Formats: sequence, structure tokens, C-alpha cells
Amino acid sequence: MTSTAQIEYLGHKGEGVALIDGERVFVPFALPGEEVMLTRDDDRGTLLEVLTPSADRQAPFCPHFGVCGGCQLQHLAPEAYRAFKIGLVETPLRQAGIEAKVEKFVDAGGTGRRRATLHARKDAAGYMRLRSHDLLDLDICPILVPSLRQAPDIARAIGAMIGPCDVSFTATDTGIDVSVRSAVKGLKGDRLTGLGNRFRLARLAFNGEMLFLSQMPRVSMGKGEVELPIGSFLQATSEAEQALADYVTAAVGKARSVADLFCGIGPFALRLAEKSTVFAADSDKPGVAALDKAVRHAKGLKAVTAKARDLFRDPLTRFELDYDCVVLDPPRAGADAQVREIAMSKLGHVVMVACDPKSFARDASTLMKSGFSMSELTAFDQFVWSSHIEIAAKFIRGR
Repeated sequence: MTSTAQIEYLGHKGEGVALIDGERVFVPFALPGEEVMLTRDDDRGTLLEVLTPSADRQAPFCPHFGVCGGCQLQHLAPEAYRAFKIGLVETPLRQAGIEAKVEKFVDAGGTGRRRATLHARKDAAGYMRLRSHDLLDLDICPILVPSLRQAPDIARAIGAMIGPCDVSFTATDTGIDVSVRSAVKGLKGDRLTGLGNRFRLARLAFNGEMLFLSQMPRVSMGKGEVELPIGSFLQATSEAEQALADYVTAAVGKARSVADLFCGIGPFALRLAEKSTVFAADSDKPGVAALDKAVRHAKGLKAVTAKARDLFRDPLTRFELDYDCVVLDPPRAGADAQVREIAMSKLGHVVMVACDPKSFARDASTLMKSGFSMSELTAFDQFVWSSHIEIAAKFIRGR
């Protein structure tokens, strides 16, 4: 059924929200203040036409915008876009009873994303269409770094050989690292090996096993060179990694001993170790091993102890938290168990980085209820044009 409606505000996923018959209807690509024509399926609206455009509407730069499910906000002008992203941080904090303002907004998009996962089929490769399991066959994705320009072609070639799969790309200092995942039982990836030379890849892996290697994928982090484990986590842009590391290093300050928890492959630990002794822990065993190897081959670092530990099930206890500062950078679920131990410890200095505003607000609330104050709240926008945001803050007890 076709109807017209007024868009009231943007939801946290970047969708316009209209109130129709007293119910909220979420309309992608619509902006606050616009009168739109739409079709409605329960609480989901499909934009047919913008009858009265918002002054905050701009022309998207990607030809696939509006069809591809990858970006949500290319149509939003810079000032309104920035306000929306800041709201993603401040609103959950306010809902948790914390009145705080983002002190700094960092554009960390840089030259584009160095990581991407494309879906591939026998005859297509790309991202899923908006609100769909249908695949959009891509010729180009302009939000990726230039070195990943061939990613759709590589994914298409892989899909043509083995059928449905996910193809993850990482642009590294030594070339493109490709990791293929398929759920088809009994499928072997041996036939893909020739694609390594064809596309001049650094490495090609299938379901976690290496098929091809011309150069070990490496990324520089401070004074260290990290060899990336297959499928390892890396910040989406190199600019975001550097900006977050600069923030963490400054917020840690003159602390002589630091625990870097949820350390991953060590983007913070390797830089912090230039001035502090570091204990680094994460459940990612290959990531911790890669960090340990990088430390052993780096020069000019203080002692770094890297351990594999599940900090969700086995957080550092209040009796183990004998450090001048703790750095937290958990995944989307946050660091609830670890933060509770910190709250009951004598630790007085925490620096927290987070990728989920709701779990960040929850963990910040736990710290503040135990006597910490929060400062230097900063938003880092590395997933540009999406509804995601990175957050960092400094916590000092007893201020």
C-alpha cells in the first residue's frame, strides 16, 4: 500500500523514522523533515519518492547507493552526518544515566577501508542488497583503498570456481591477503591456488588453511612488524588504527606498567612498549603469537608479556590488576566481566576503546559507579557512511 508520511528523525541504524497511525516505520535513505512517498510492510518502509527534500540531503557518490546494503548515509550532508554520529555515542550514555558530550570527532576514513568481505556466487560477487539475501554484483566499491580495486573481480573468479563463499580481503604492507570461507561440506580449495599468481596476491587461504604464499602479509605497528594470522582482526582503516593508538598512548601518559587487555595483534601494545612495560592478553591465540613474534624482532621496546587468555570467562582478577594503567579494547560485546573486576580493584587509571556504543555505556557506567570519572570522550569515524562509530575515553578513579 502506497502512502505519504513525514520523517521525524533518524534511527540508530541511519533509517528515517515516520510515525504512521501511531506506529514507528523505518524508511532507509529518508531524512528528518522530509515528506516522502513509501510502501509499508509492518514497521519497514520502502522509499518510493522524496516529495519535499531536506536541506541536509546531498547526492551520493557511489552509483550503487540505495541498492547496496553496505552504506547507509552517503545522502546525508557533512554537518548533519557528524551530528548523527555523535548522537550514536551520547544517546546510549544518557540512557545509562551519564550526561557526557563528545569532546572531539575524528575523521578516520583516510583513503578508504583496507578490509572488506564480499559474498561470491558462481556468477556474481559483491554485497547483499538492502534488506535482502540477494547478491548485488559489484563492478567497484569506492569506499575501499585503491589497492583493493580488484576485490570484486577476485571474488568473482573465486565464486566461479567453487560456488557460494565469503571472500575476505586485507590490504597489507606486502600485498593483498585473501581468506575464503565456504560452508559446502567436503569442498577443497586446491583449484584456487592458481589465482594467487593471476592476481599477484600476497597470500590465499581457504577455510583457515593456506593455499598460496608469495609474501607473508605484514603490517607495521610502531616499531614492530606484525605478520597477520589468517583471518585476524585489524582496524578497518590504517588511519583509524594510528589515530586510536595516538589517543591511547597520550591517555596512558607516564604510566610505567600497562595491561593491554583484548590486545589482538598488538596495535596498542607495540606502541605503548616504547615507554612502558606491557602485559598483553587476548583469547585470539594466533593474534597473541603474532604479537609475541613482532616484539621479539623489534628493537627499542621495553618488556612485553603476551598471553592467550579468555577475558570474558577468565578476566584478570582484582588481585592481578597491579598496574599503573589498564587499556581495554573489547569486541562488540564489551568488557563486562573485566570491568567488574576493575571496579572492585585498587586500579585508578583505565583507557577504554569500544566499537559498540551500548556496551561502552554499560561498562562506563560500571566504572563510574565505582568511583571513576570519565574524560576526553572521543568519537572515531572509520566506518564512514555507515551507522557504526568507534569510541574512546579516559577514566580516573577518585577525581
